[in-house]
Amino acid sequence: MQFKSMVVTNHEVSPGYQRIRLTAPRAILGARPGQFVMVRVREGIDPLLRRPFGIFDVGTFSSEYPDAPRQYYLDILYKVVGKGTSILSSLHDKDYVDVLGPLGNGFTPGGAGEENILVGGGFGLAPLYFLAKELSNVSSPKVFIGGRRKEDVLCVTEFEQLGSDTYVATDDGTLGSHGLVTEVLEAHLSQASGKRVVMACGPEPMLRAVARLCEKYEIRCQVSLESAMACGVGACLGCVTKGHDHSESSPSYRCVCKEGPVFDATDLLWE
Repeated sequence: MQFKSMVVTNHEVSPGYQRIRLTAPRAILGARPGQFVMVRVREGIDPLLRRPFGIFDVGTFSSEYPDAPRQYYLDILYKVVGKGTSILSSLHDKDYVDVLGPLGNGFTPGGAGEENILVGGGFGLAPLYFLAKELSNVSSPKVFIGGRRKEDVLCVTEFEQLGSDTYVATDDGTLGSHGLVTEVLEAHLSQASGKRVVMACGPEPMLRAVARLCEKYEIRCQVSLESAMACGVGACLGCVTKGHDHSESSPSYRCVCKEGPVFDATDLLWE
């Protein structure tokens, strides 16, 4: 879908990170955790390209007018890092943006009797919150959150309100365990047993480490890649990544926006 969307709220949740709520058509309720949207932050050609954002949440809310029908919303969690996100952070209620989505492929949670483990860092937690919310209707997943410092650790309260067991690690030890989130994850994987599936989103070094841990413990792993995107629909091929069968003599690539952003970790070449 492509639709005009009105800003409902736009506020800071941690230094440098914001959450924006946008109106959306009813069909947004069909979005899957792990999918994303492409947002044009203002009219004109500067900035020229849309910006990709993972879907943090969808739902309904009451209008400010008592007799008006309920409206549908799309929530985005984002970090202010450049011109596009700076413009987005300056928008107020009743401003408008242009949205394309939902796009891409989402996560496939584990089946009956399979433990769901979510691992995220920074605004990579956006699709994982949406996923945890969906899973909470069946069984609450275990959530591992990492960040360089406490300001980079987001949504702990939100995950806990869903009933998820939540574990936190920071590089500098200012919140939770002192060290990498993958160290806390491995401590859990080494002690737990039974069928498990790990679903992760965050910086590439973290995803690489998670993929290697899952290979070590023979656990199914899905990763959501963060990539710069120009079109979001696979037309420009500007967001390709190497597949597991890639070689110099026989190149093989995966298109992040169209074939992902969620991949089975074994389908990618981790360099």
